[in-house]
Amino acid sequence: MPVVRSADAQVHEVHNARFTSLIRPGTGSADLCVWQTEVAPGTAGVAHRILGEEAFVLLTGEIVLTIDGEAATLRPGDAAVAPAGSVIALTDEAGAGARLLVTVRTGFAAELPDGSTFVPPWAS
Repeated sequence: MPVVRSADAQVHEVHNARFTSLIRPGTGSADLCVWQTEVAPGTAGVAHRILGEEAFVLLTGEIVLTIDGEAATLRPGDAAVAPAGSVIALTDEAGAGARLLVTVRTGFAAELPDGSTFVPPWAS
């Protein structure tokens, strides 16, 4: 049975956020990717277009999730789904930091503001 121990999970830091890779093809999953995102206090995330559906569950803190220009504040236990092709951003307006659980299908990628395609290592 593939088990990923938190002490063994790969951690990546990008744009004032920490991404802890939990489930992905490299850890035994054929179809799903799950990671934890920690957003630093006061961070305004970089808006980017997601090329696959992405689901979020807020674990701690408070975060503003913007999907195609529509913003919603998430509190612990709240969940949201961003459709493929949408432009998303996470912002910590409360200034206390936040932690989310995020899931996508394998093969997930995003388009950055400069037009380049980014395949996150925590989801591949």
